[in-house]
Amino acid sequence: MERHDLVRMLEADRLSRGEKRTRPRLIGDDIWKYQIILRHYEYWLKKRGFFATLARSYWHYRYYKQSIRLNFEIPPFVFAAGLSIAHRGPIIINPNSRIGENCRIHSGVNIGTAAGTQNSAPTLGDNCYIGPGAKLFGAIRIADGVAIAAQAVVNKSCETEGVTLGGVPARVIAMRSAKDYIIPGATIYDKSAASTGRQASC
Repeated sequence: MERHDLVRMLEADRLSRGEKRTRPRLIGDDIWKYQIILRHYEYWLKKRGFFATLARSYWHYRYYKQSIRLNFEIPPFVFAAGLSIAHRGPIIINPNSRIGENCRIHSGVNIGTAAGTQNSAPTLGDNCYIGPGAKLFGAIRIADGVAIAAQAVVNKSCETEGVTLGGVPARVIAMRSAKDYIIPGATIYDKSAASTGRQASC
């Protein structure tokens, strides 16, 4: 990860959160601060050298403390750019999960492995919405633009883009995409970067 990748992550997350300010307030904005800490921790995990070790230790400490404070268990390198966490936790994500750009996630979400496995975790595409209390398990794949309704239990793949999943077990309940529930910060940032000639990273 290069410096411009970190900048893209930070800006895409800010835009996806709908933040108008360029930085969090001194008091408040705890979830935004957490996301900033997470991105810096991811950045320094990819670096080597004495200074990188010090920086990584610093960001790991802040990441650990803020995770406990907000009741988040979100490993690094799970979410692509454009993450928007709606509320304080609990949120539990398996480290083998992979979630695409511009995801909005609510509290009470659990994304993990199927019973009896350790590595078979979900993969979600870009522009997805995960409602409060949703549970996703196993080596499933969720297509781009899928909205997962509150309290849904998803244990099967959905290859159809732009639909809403709901129920226990989850099934397609509406032909409505997640676009009404998210702000595609990564896409907005890339278009802005292209128009101004700034370097954008894919």
